[in-house]
Amino acid sequence: VQLQASGGGLVQAGGSLRLSCAASGRTFSSYVMGWFRQAPGKEREFVAAIRWSGGSTVYADSVKGRFAISRDNAKNTVYLQMNGLKPEDTAVYYCAARSVTLVIRAPGGYEDWGQGTLVTVSS
Repeated sequence: VQLQASGGGLVQAGGSLRLSCAASGRTFSSYVMGWFRQAPGKEREFVAAIRWSGGSTVYADSVKGRFAISRDNAKNTVYLQMNGLKPEDTAVYYCAARSVTLVIRAPGGYEDWGQGTLVTVSS
């Protein structure tokens, strides 16, 4: 599975960004797609995940109500809409794929990773 993340950038606090993750290489009907982030000096942390089939979602408490994960089956693309951004959201954001339908939050449970896209939120 190949994953290509894009959409990062510099935004002021309170602003919005939409990240995209284009997936290719196989069919994804049984997959879980996740977004993670890693700030400088910190461990990679779970942000959100979505089951490709059915579209059920899971969010980290820190982003619940501000971020929304979605997918476009026709485009094999997963999105992360980020609203109400805060300086503490600054990080490199990674999309990841897991070939088992159970959603988990541990990065180690995801087999394939995109290259990361930097999100910087200024105060």
